[in-house]
Amino acid sequence: MADAVDPKAKDKLVVAISSRALFDLDESHQIFKQQGVEAYAKHQEENENVILPPGVGFSLVKKLLALNTKKNPIDVILLSRNSADTGLRIFNAIEHYGLNISRAAFTRGESTHNLVGAFEADLFLSSNYQDVQKALESGFAAASIVGAGTKDSHKTQLRIAFDGDAVIFSDEAEKIYQEKGIDAFEQNEKDSAHVELKAGPFKCFLKSLHKIQSAFPVENNPIRTALVTARSAPSHKRVIHTMRKWGIRIDESFFLGGLDKGAFLKEFGADIFFDDQHSHCQSAAQYVPTGHVPNGISNT
Repeated sequence: MADAVDPKAKDKLVVAISSRALFDLDESHQIFKQQGVEAYAKHQEENENVILPPGVGFSLVKKLLALNTKKNPIDVILLSRNSADTGLRIFNAIEHYGLNISRAAFTRGESTHNLVGAFEADLFLSSNYQDVQKALESGFAAASIVGAGTKDSHKTQLRIAFDGDAVIFSDEAEKIYQEKGIDAFEQNEKDSAHVELKAGPFKCFLKSLHKIQSAFPVENNPIRTALVTARSAPSHKRVIHTMRKWGIRIDESFFLGGLDKGAFLKEFGADIFFDDQHSHCQSAAQYVPTGHVPNGISNT
């Protein structure tokens, strides 16, 4: 396993992930819910050397860590509600898969959201909905994992897809759509085509990805991004102008006008997709690892 990322490294990308987002702990979690913490602890200790299968966030983490260099440092932090004792099984799995993860916090049942800022994380992935909500409220990019891992992701290239409104951008346009209808939304976006959209919770994470991308040639780049949105013409113009003003390149853009997102994400081969709406997440999770972002008017 490679050396840990220098804690003083400047401009490093930091991803904080829960043990249930990194590995498939469904069996253990059912024991916890049905039989309690003592039965859970006993199960983990008895199965300490039984390697956990990959979870929803595994492919993302593995590919990110493969890109870690001194020039572009990438650090993955494990945040777990386990105790250090029951968490030994998790670190055995980390060692088995050769994941360069050396920093961790075990809170023994307490919330982990307050540690996202302490570790200066750019992204927080967790199976705990409340932890994710609180992290978002504190200004961090965060998502609750949905679905399972995929066999359809690209073999080597890291591919990440984002929804637009309430994820990369604020929910200002979505509010108009939900409160006044599609005609008012389209008219507003047409009138505001050259007015920059306000930033959403994932702008900074996307910008950090773009910085890493920029260190490699456009052809055969190890990272590929996509915008997958329900927007359609003419409302796409405001999105394009906003991304230009931010200086962020998106490799692929899908303006689907209400079409089901899942099939497009499968073809893209996303390692993970982030969306604020439950219905879109359910569609996507049939095909690719998905992170629900409980932000904006759709989640009030």
